[in-house]
Parts: sequence; structure tokens; C-alpha cells
Amino acid sequence: MRDWLESAEAIGVVDAALAGVGLTHGKRTTRTGAWKDGERIRPPRGPNAASAKGREAGAPGVLSVPAWEKLAWLRAGFSTRQGGVSTAYGDGELNLGWTKEDDPAIVARNRRRFVQAVVGKSKVELATVRQFHSGMIRIIEENHGPLVKPDGRAVLRGDGLTTDVPGILLGVQTADCIPVLVADKRTRAVAAFHAGWRGTLARIVERGIGTMRLRYGSRPEDLVAAVGPGIGACCYAVGEEVRFEFESQFAYAPDLFTEVYDSDPVREKYPLLFLTARAPGHSNIGPQIHIDLWEANRRQLLDAGVPTKNITVTGECSGCAHGKNGQRRYFSHRMEHGYTGRMMAVIGVAGR
Repeated sequence: MRDWLESAEAIGVVDAALAGVGLTHGKRTTRTGAWKDGERIRPPRGPNAASAKGREAGAPGVLSVPAWEKLAWLRAGFSTRQGGVSTAYGDGELNLGWTKEDDPAIVARNRRRFVQAVVGKSKVELATVRQFHSGMIRIIEENHGPLVKPDGRAVLRGDGLTTDVPGILLGVQTADCIPVLVADKRTRAVAAFHAGWRGTLARIVERGIGTMRLRYGSRPEDLVAAVGPGIGACCYAVGEEVRFEFESQFAYAPDLFTEVYDSDPVREKYPLLFLTARAPGHSNIGPQIHIDLWEANRRQLLDAGVPTKNITVTGECSGCAHGKNGQRRYFSHRMEHGYTGRMMAVIGVAGR
């Protein structure tokens, strides 16, 4: 009986009934792969899938900051998921994270391609960190020690990096969290921050700019900043505890949250069918709470003294932005239920 209820014939009966009252059956979404022992199983490849070596799909996707084009000494960009050689999450994708589903050699190759797309022929050393949603800032000095292990993985832990050393390209990885890049036009110091909701709550951007002021003598009025692609308020639902945490820290917290109600055409057309006599606490689920992390980090830049005109917000949501071909433009941990790659935001000073 259960098999029949889930069959195409049974679904067709429901569709016909809904059509009779002017409604349509909602489309079902299917997650990539299946689950086993609490982990995602990589979906089987078809006969036309790319080989293990990967297949290039054009130049790596790089989102630049137009307002920074006049700074000839600056190298910066945000990656998309297009133009790589990974096949773990789709053919020809630019996964830049050491995820367990992807081949490390492929990830390393993607990183080389992305770095070259950002810096051209300039010689740079990519510096990243092992991120853990903190407010920790790492300073890269002139005579720094090893920044990566022989396999290319980061040595340092943290969620922010800053340096004034030419030839160092700072990088932070994201798959919904907000990347923030900052540059000092006077001292030519740069910084990159990984700001998820926990890092934002820890004021990582404010801490980072404070670090730049102490270490390099940076003045807020000389700073330019870019808030990169990440999950927008349109797609980022959080729990009441997150709103409480932000309200305990920021006076402007109410401006960061909105309540979103799901639209149900059946309930809207036939409200009497859904009336109940349930006691309080057993009624229908209320609205979702959505947070705007773009605005939260823009406010931190303002509070740190960065002029409004010096801040660029890309405004592209990793959860719902699509390219011209209809494919997802960015990796999204939330929308793809954890089975996804990583983007990278980088910034540095061209080598001498």
C-alpha cells in the first residue's frame, strides 16, 4: 500500500484533485546523494561523467570589486563555483576547499587556477587559516614561518588574516558565511575575514580593523572594504537564540532581523479546513526569523570608522544566486545540506 501511495499514479491522482480546485501540487526537491551511517554517499557517476583528472570549464569565476580597479598595487577577488576541474559536486566546478568528497590534487589545481586568475603573472604565496568560527586574527609578518603544510593545507588556526608584506595573498573560505576584504590605501596593509554569524557576533571585522590600526597605524578614513557573496537575508533562517545573542551585543540588532511567513496556497484558499482547537503551544509553527549578515558586517565596518562611500556590498546570495545557464553561482552549505564545495575570497599586495 505504501509503495502505491508514493507511486507516480498516486501522485497523479493528487495532482488531478488539486487541479480541479485551481491549485497545483508542489514540486518535490531531491537532495544529491543518499545517507548512510550519518554521512552523505557520493552519487554514482554516469558514463559521461568527467574523469578523475577533471575537466576544465572555461576560466575560473572571479567576482572583482570595480571600485578597487584604480588601486594598481592591490590584488583581490571572490571566487564563484564555475571554471574549475572538480567533479565532486558537478562537472567543471571550482571547489577551493579541502572537502572529504574531493580529490586533494584537484583542489590544489583549482587553487592554482584561481590564484592565477586573480594575480596574473605576479608571484604570490597563498596564506589561509584553519577556520573555526571565531574572532581570532592572524598577523603575517615579513619573516613568517611556514603558512601551509606540504599538502597545501593551512598551518595557522583563525578566522581572519592581515599583512602588509607584498607577495602574500590572504585567503578565507566560505560556503554561506560572509567574506570581508579590507585594504589600506595609505599603508598598503590588507586583511581578510571569515564572518559567519558566530564570527560576526564576535565582532571579527571590528577586531580586525583594530588590529590593523595597532600594527600598521591604519586610519579608518584610508580603508576600503568589500563585503562579498554569502547567504542573504532572503535565505538565512536562524533560531530565536541567535536573535537574542545579537540583541544582547548590538543596539542596531532589530534592524538585522525580519520575520518571514511561508505562503501556503491551500491554506490561503481554504482557511476553514485548517482551523483547530489545539491549546496554546500546539498551534501551527510561527514565522521564520531571518538575519542579514551583509548588513551586520557593514555596520561593523561603519562602527570601526570606515566611511560609507568606501564600503562595497556585492549583494549576491550564495543560497539563491544563479548564473545565465541556470546553475548555482556559488556553493551553499545550507542549501546543499552540507554536501558542497568552498569558495575563497583573497586579497594581497602585488609582489615587488
